[in-house]
Amino acid sequence: MTDKNFADRLTNAIREKKTPLIVGLDPVYENLPPAIINRPGFSDGSSCTACVDAISEFGRKIIRTVAPHVPAVKINIAYFERYLWDGVEAYYNLVQEAHGHGLLVIGDVKRGDIGHTSTQYALGNLGDCKWQDTVTTIGPDAITINAYFGIDGIAPFMDVAKVQGKGAFALLRTSNASAGQIQEIPTADGRPVYLHVAELIENWGSASRGQCGFNSLGAVVGATSGAAIAQIRQAMPHTLFLIPGIGAQGGSLADCAHAFNSDGLGAVISASRSIIFAHRESRYAEIPTAQWTAAVQQAVLETKAQIAQEIRAFQ
Repeated sequence: MTDKNFADRLTNAIREKKTPLIVGLDPVYENLPPAIINRPGFSDGSSCTACVDAISEFGRKIIRTVAPHVPAVKINIAYFERYLWDGVEAYYNLVQEAHGHGLLVIGDVKRGDIGHTSTQYALGNLGDCKWQDTVTTIGPDAITINAYFGIDGIAPFMDVAKVQGKGAFALLRTSNASAGQIQEIPTADGRPVYLHVAELIENWGSASRGQCGFNSLGAVVGATSGAAIAQIRQAMPHTLFLIPGIGAQGGSLADCAHAFNSDGLGAVISASRSIIFAHRESRYAEIPTAQWTAAVQQAVLETKAQIAQEIRAFQ
């Protein structure tokens, strides 16, 4: 496998950790464990600095806890951008932290536009930033992008990805309740819009195919319909899926199983709140609050085991 191809690096990491589970980092200050939120300097929810310092410490501990068990983390920039420039700096610091612990990083940024604007998004959100007067900042290994601008919105991201050995996941069929208002509109041949977009993404990504047989342009496919996932997999056999929606969003692992080949490859499954806020779950109530990372680790191990029950390659 080549280190310059994102799809190869991701599939290698999945094999190494023996799971397609990735952990989503969506830190909400009010939901942080007491062991963090009550610390001096972190406890003032009206202070931007205190909030950023708290979610940064939380993020570092999450990363260090899950790194031995999963191939990647997905960091959602929205939970950092609300704190303006301090939050964006914290986001990139956690990207560096995750890389330092051997994890691949998917930046959940959902960027998209056309032409020169899309190029700037690609350089700023996906590319490694190397300026003569600043410290080099390594960007995520892949980011989420918007497929619904067409190839004009996709090509600039894939250009940066090709040069820097990175990837992207284009929004295809999302897990939110109202997604069907647009994505399931029937077209002239009776198929929903998302199946036409699926074929486009598969074609757009073909030039980025790795030795693993998958493209470095993947697709975001929500875990809310097994039948739809099966349809989409048939339409795009060489595309990696990023599947959000399990855990707190109620997605079924049985539905997710339709995304995988017999060798266990083809997708990553993201779980966020059900893992990072495990200390709030009643089933972990016996774990002392000061040991909240033990609840996180237990949630990761249990989710891995649940995935293995549905996807035999990981048993």
